[in-house]
Order: sequence, then structure tokens, then C-alpha cells
Amino acid sequence: MRLRETCGVGFAIVLCAFSSGVQAQSLYGIGRPATATEIAGWNIDIGRDGSNLPEGSGSVSHGRKVFAQLCASCHGEKGEGGLGDRLAGGQGTIGTPKPIRTVGSYWPYAPTLFDYIRRAMPQNAPQSLSDEDVYAVSAFILNLNGLVGENATLDAKSLAAVKMPNRDSFVGDARPDVKR
Repeated sequence: MRLRETCGVGFAIVLCAFSSGVQAQSLYGIGRPATATEIAGWNIDIGRDGSNLPEGSGSVSHGRKVFAQLCASCHGEKGEGGLGDRLAGGQGTIGTPKPIRTVGSYWPYAPTLFDYIRRAMPQNAPQSLSDEDVYAVSAFILNLNGLVGENATLDAKSLAAVKMPNRDSFVGDARPDVKR
């Protein structure tokens, strides 16, 4: 076979393979683009600035009740840890040889607490808490760390306004398109 015929045969094989792949998808009807509603159901991420926090609110007192029912068995009654991570205390230890990394000593942004609780807690039933319960548990944990008062009620605006003690100890985003 000459080179020209060989190239022609190779092109025909590639063309057939490509067209049969396209045909196979439509033949079997596999897959479709996700709808806007389906995408919205998974688009639950919260920005460090509080962007995308949902409506609703939760108080420290309500959070104490939810925490006692669903969280204390792993994290301890006062967030001291147990089967789960310690959540409270540790302030002033980050720069020491044995840092205690808790929400109050290590986390740089309060809205990420809401995001984590909503996505992953309780461990045996993630994403089962209402937004009000997540705000309340967030308020309780922040209260345990002395970051909000006993009578605090958090919502999107007030949670985003909480200044975490370790916020300035993290390296910022160095991308030129990100405002600091």
C-alpha cells in the first residue's frame, strides 16, 4: 500500500471510531445536561466572606440544645473533644510547639464553620440540619470560644462579621485578580 492510501485508511478508521462513539451515546440515551435546579441543589458552598449564606438565623441558646442532642457525644459537652475533634479553647497556642487547633484558635473565617457543619455534620447524617440549626450550632461553638456573646443570634450578616482570632495568620490569596 502506498503512503497516500495508508493515510486515507487511517483517516477513515479515526472517522468511523469518532462517529460510532457519538452514535453510541445517542443510541443508548446515556446522560443529559444538568438542569439549573439540579445544579442549585449542589451549589451550597459558602465563601469566606459569607457569600452564599442562606436566609435564616440561630441563637446560642438554640445551638446549645442542638449541640447537646447531636454533637456532644463526639465533641464533648463543651466542645472539649472526645471521639470527634476539640472545638473550643486553644487560643494562644498556634505559635507554640504543640498548637491546639480549634475553631476559636485556628479557623480564619466564621462563615466556613457554617459551611462545614452544613455539609458534614452530624457525621452519621450529614446535610440533615436545617439552616436555622446550622446557624444555631455555629453560634454555640463561637460562644464556647468567646467570639460571640451568650445572647447572640447569628444570621448571614452577623456571622460574616465575626472576626476570627487567627484570620491574619494565614497567607492571603496572591492572585492579582483577587482583592484583599
